[in-house]
Amino acid sequence: MLEEDDLVNNLVPAIREQLESKETPFVKKTMDRLLKAEVEEGEAEMMMALCLADESNRMFIDKREFDLKRYQELLELLPELPEG
Repeated sequence: MLEEDDLVNNLVPAIREQLESKETPFVKKTMDRLLKAEVEEGEAEMMMALCLADESNRMFIDKREFDLKRYQELLELLPELPEG
């Protein structure tokens, strides 16, 4: 079974794809904001992956579709991390 840290690490490539995608400009905006706040790039990717993991987990628990709005809201809260 994957540990939580492994799960988050496995989502970093998805974050990198989202950074390049025209469909997820809010991800790039979040990265730029975190870098301006002097968060290192690797740490910022991990924070963002944690948000993606949190929303993916809620989707599984609540048996619902991915909530893009909630994901965006979690990213907007960074560098505060989601609890849970």
